[in-house]
Amino acid sequence: MARHPTSFAVIGLGNFGSTVATELKRFGNYVIGIDLDEGKVSNHAEDLDQALIVDGRSEAALREAGVDECDVGVVALGHDLEASVLVTMNLNLLGVDKVWAKAGSKTHHRILTRLGADRVIHPEVRIGQQVAQMLHNPQIRDYVSLGNTYNVVNIRIPEELTGETLEDLELDRFDLRCLGVMRGTEFVGRDGESCTFEENDMLLILGRRADLRSFTSSL
Repeated sequence: MARHPTSFAVIGLGNFGSTVATELKRFGNYVIGIDLDEGKVSNHAEDLDQALIVDGRSEAALREAGVDECDVGVVALGHDLEASVLVTMNLNLLGVDKVWAKAGSKTHHRILTRLGADRVIHPEVRIGQQVAQMLHNPQIRDYVSLGNTYNVVNIRIPEELTGETLEDLELDRFDLRCLGVMRGTEFVGRDGESCTFEENDMLLILGRRADLRSFTSSL
C-alpha cells in the first residue's frame, strides 16, 4: 500500500521557509506555502502544491486556506516576534497536530514553547556551530549532535593514512565507534570488519565531543 503523503503548511517563505517548503515537496509531501509578500508567493507557485498570499496572523484566513487540514505547521517567521507568536497560537487553535517554529532568540524560544510549539529551532545557531566545528578541524566534513555531548562526525581520511587499516586507528583507545567507511556511495567497512583505506574514503564515527577531538588531533 502506498504511503499517504504528509501535508505541511509553511508560513513564511523567506530563505529558510522556502527551503523547508521546497525540500518537503521534493520528498513527496503535500505542501502549502504561505506569505504576505506577493513576490515570494509567486516565486514558489510552481514549486509547491499551493502558494498563497495569506495573513497567518488571522486564524480565519489560515482556516480558509486549508491549514487546519494539514498534519504539520512550520512557522518560519523567526525575525517577526509578534507574527511568529500569533501564527503559532493560530495553528494550535486550528488543531494542527504538530507545530515546528523558528526562533530568533532564547526569549522567543521560551515564548513559543509556552504557546505549545512541539519543536523550536534556531537554524542560524545550528549552522554557526557546524561551520565553527569544521573551521576548527578541517578534517571534519560534517557532524550531527545527538545530545549529551555525543556526536556523529564525517571525517575524510588523511592522505597519509592511505593503505592503513581500520584496525590501525585504534578507535577503542579513544572510546569511539566506527559506524561506517564510505567509498563514494559504497559502504566498505565498520567496527570489527577489515578495511584498508583508499584516497578520499570517508569515516563515520560516533563518540563524545572530547574523545572525538582527541582522535582527530592524533591524525
